[in-house]
Order: sequence, then C-alpha cells, then structure tokens
Amino acid sequence: MRDFRIGRRATVGLGMALASPAVHAQGAWPNRPVRIVVPFPPGGSNDVVARPIAERLQHRLGQPVVIENRAGAGGAIGATAVTQSPADGYTLMVSSSSFATTSIAQRVPWTVLDNFTPIALLARSPFIVIVNNDFPARSVQDLVRIAKERPGTIDYATSGPGGINHFVTEYFCQAAGVRMNHVPYRGTGPAVTDLVAGHVQLMITTMPSAAGVVRDNRVRLLAYTAPGAPEGAPPAPIVKDLGINYETDIWWGMFGPKDVPAPIVDKLNTEVNAALRDPDMVRLFQGEGARPSPGTPADFIALLRSEIARWREVARVADIHLD
Repeated sequence: MRDFRIGRRATVGLGMALASPAVHAQGAWPNRPVRIVVPFPPGGSNDVVARPIAERLQHRLGQPVVIENRAGAGGAIGATAVTQSPADGYTLMVSSSSFATTSIAQRVPWTVLDNFTPIALLARSPFIVIVNNDFPARSVQDLVRIAKERPGTIDYATSGPGGINHFVTEYFCQAAGVRMNHVPYRGTGPAVTDLVAGHVQLMITTMPSAAGVVRDNRVRLLAYTAPGAPEGAPPAPIVKDLGINYETDIWWGMFGPKDVPAPIVDKLNTEVNAALRDPDMVRLFQGEGARPSPGTPADFIALLRSEIARWREVARVADIHLD
C-alpha cells in the first residue's frame, strides 16, 4: 500500500476547547503536528495501513501527521513509548492484533485496555491457511486427518514466538483437536521462504504477506480463517464452513495514551471513519488484502475485550509465554 479535505467547522474546535481542560489549555486541537507511532519496521502491514490514514488525516485536520516507526520486542518498545507520552492527542499509535497477543505473551509494563485509549478500528482481513505444494493435504479436512493420524509430525511456521501467527495457529490446533510443531522464524518473510522450500509444511498468515507465492502457485491455499476476503482474492472455503469451530481475522486500529480527552477521541474517530469510507481508500486497502472497518470507539473496545479474552485462553492452553 503506498504511502482529503478539511471540512470541520471552527465551532467544533471551540466546543472541544470548552469541553475539556486539557484541550482548553493548549487551544483548539490540533494546532501543531500529530505523530503516529507504528511499533514495527517500515513496510510491514501496520506501516502499510498507517501511512494512507496519516496522509488523509493530514488533509482533514489541517496539520502535518507524521509516521514514526519504533520497532522492537514484538511491538512492545513503540507501545511503551506511547504510554509515556502526554494524553493530548498529538501522539497516537497504529497497531494490529499482535498488539493484544504481545500484551499476553510478554511481560510488559502496560495492558491494552488500562493504559491506552482505543480510538478507531481501521481495517480487518482474514488469515489464510497455506501449505507446501508437496504436502499431501488438498483441503483443511485432509490437513486435520493427517495431523490426527500423525500427531506432532507437521511443522508450522510463524513470524516469531508469541506473535499473532503463533496464536492463530495454536487456536486452529485447539479447535481442530490436533497437535503440530511450532517452528518460529525472525519475521514472516523467512517463514514463507521456508514454506515454499518445503522445510515446513504449514503456515497461517495474512494474505499480503504471502500474496506473491499464492498467486504464483508456489504454495497451496487451503482456506480463509474468516469471511471478508478482498475482491479478486483466490477462491477458497472458510474454515468454519468446513465444520471446525474456528474463526479469526487480523485487525488494525488506532490508539492513544491513556485518558485522551473524549472530544479529541470523537473528532479523530469521525475523521478516520470519513477517510475509511472514501472509495479511493476502499480500493487502496482492498488492493492490500484488507477491508476498511469504520466504527465507534465503543465498538473497538468491545472487539478488544473479546480478542484479549480469547487469546489469553489460547495462551493458557498452549502455554505461550516469553520470559
């Protein structure tokens, strides 16, 4: 995804200033550049979602909106920096489902719901279940059958221990009643490369991270993990429709530090949702395998509560933790 209009009336800014002491103290928000921290390296899915959002917010807010990549520790370094920033609306963060799993698998000095302000859900996308071309499974049913006949003999790749790929694959194993071996890599790229080479048999990952090898038939696409595959995506069934009680997707969202004033949250949510509904943004996200998902902060908080509860249980059963 590569790296829209100022339309809010001045009375909105005045209303915000009167509504909150924090806003009143520094004038109508925003009156200076806004920073969006992406706690992962440039070029990853979080970066890919954040940059067009930043570009459109810059036009809508009338202030520069800059991206700052602060990678490390599975996103924990950048997220920790955000918790230490003033809750004034000038430091934000775009992160994904891995933000929730990091908070469960790692010892971090924060929790998602206690130390951050959820502002807006940005996009969602199903994961894909892919296997090496020489692996005999031609369907998810074949995969489950083989895994049950030969427990512990299928190796699955992830982008690293405790990451979202790790969680969603262990979740699949628990739902299907099978046991497979976890082979962690330092990033998605090396994992996909070894899947193509046959060093591992299976991977559950995002479509953008493996679109090339799927398109070129260098791996076999067995299924999507949820509805919502983008237009033009290769056809494949949804796992839940095959009789396995398993459904999950990856989400991307915008956060601020704890206690961002409600008027700023509401304005940001409104402007983000307007950008997400723009037809150009819809086409842009679909080209990257994601679908814009506008909604309210309350909707986003409800999703986070559900996700955190699910991943905490998956981690307990699979004993996922990083000491």
